[in-house]
Amino acid sequence: MIYTDTRDANAKVDFKTAVMNGMNSATGGLYVPVEFPKIEISKIMKDGKVDFVTAAFEMAKPYVEGEIPDADLLALIKDAYPFEPKLVKIDGSTYVLELSHGPTCAFKDFGARFMARAMSFFNKGENGKLHILVATSGDTGSAVGSAFHNVEGLDVTILYPEGKISPLQEKQLSTFTGNVRALKVKGTFDDCQKLVKTAFTDKDLRAKFRLSSANSINISRLLPQSFYYMYAALQAKYENSGKEIIVTVPSGNFGNLTSGLIAREMGAPITGFVAATNSNRTIPDWIATGDYKARPSVETYANAMDVGAPSNYERIAYMYSLAEVRGLFASYWLDNDGIIKAIKDCSDSTGYTIDPHGAVAYRAWEDIKAGALDKLENIDITKPGITPNKPAWADKAKEAVGVILETADPAKFSAIVKDAIGKEPAIPERLQKVMALPDRAIPMENDYNKFKDWLYMSL
Repeated sequence: MIYTDTRDANAKVDFKTAVMNGMNSATGGLYVPVEFPKIEISKIMKDGKVDFVTAAFEMAKPYVEGEIPDADLLALIKDAYPFEPKLVKIDGSTYVLELSHGPTCAFKDFGARFMARAMSFFNKGENGKLHILVATSGDTGSAVGSAFHNVEGLDVTILYPEGKISPLQEKQLSTFTGNVRALKVKGTFDDCQKLVKTAFTDKDLRAKFRLSSANSINISRLLPQSFYYMYAALQAKYENSGKEIIVTVPSGNFGNLTSGLIAREMGAPITGFVAATNSNRTIPDWIATGDYKARPSVETYANAMDVGAPSNYERIAYMYSLAEVRGLFASYWLDNDGIIKAIKDCSDSTGYTIDPHGAVAYRAWEDIKAGALDKLENIDITKPGITPNKPAWADKAKEAVGVILETADPAKFSAIVKDAIGKEPAIPERLQKVMALPDRAIPMENDYNKFKDWLYMSL
């Protein structure tokens, strides 16, 4: 497979180059495959059941062809996924796709564990270590830290915004040892992401170190996240006699939703998407107005989506015209009060405890089922709710089956969930263990020169 660049269509690289470089340092663009091959559904679905490992193998094969032999790829996937997604029906027309059953209880385990193993495979025989730089607004860092911890030949530096993630999330970031270290930056996620992106375009730095990224700017994070979209869409389609499938995705940097687009291009039976976000409504506003305006991020209860300048806008705009995006997406945003109410309403109506990010998706889908797409006149886009855009599938929405992505275990946001439903969610044992570990995070100013000096001294 050949990969090109969102900013330079003449760029042509292989999978290894795209993975190991993270992004095109010459342009700052993001790598995308030149095509999205369809897969044979009969290979991954037998007797009404989808085998996740087989789906992952068949979907990954065309993207690594000629670079990772089939036997190595299958071994990589089996090692990456001793867990699976779970599709849970919460009412007659709605499923929750639980993506929190990996080691760090967040969806990013699916991408990070595949990526770490792919990088380790490609790094064999290279001189020196590969240094991974990653910015996180919550769950990415812990998933990457866990996936890369003690992996030979790889070092990881995680940047996160000090005081802007949940205490449990911070524990998951700040307690690593060995080849993984965390920097708590005095700023926002966008500041962290800018530090990382600037490092990738710094010729002096790259001349001294081999650098790559583990954010969703790295294509090896996005491709494996497409596996669970295929799994869920096929399963839901089979269980509901071929009804239309609409997937509602809590979205911050929009990497997860881009993965869903990849799955759809490969044949996943997904009719459309709902892009659901918090008060950082850059993408809903783009869909509504046609103008993309990045802005400073604002802090919310759904902190993993606190992104004002989503990187994967570039990939979405590369893959589709604005008209195509409007035909494929409904979009929706919710403020903090709405998030609390959505958590409570989900619990009261279904008995299901949902996290703040999944709650945004839950409210979006509930409103759409109730006819929100039929009432798009005179909508004020500065107010929470549906964006005034009618996707091509709008007339089918009320009869469709919805799949809501639950991107993290609610225990990671215990205080917020308790505020909503009056009790704390159960904490998985693997999260209880990390709470007892000492913090080792290193303070860092929001200053690129100071960050660069630290890298020179530490790597």
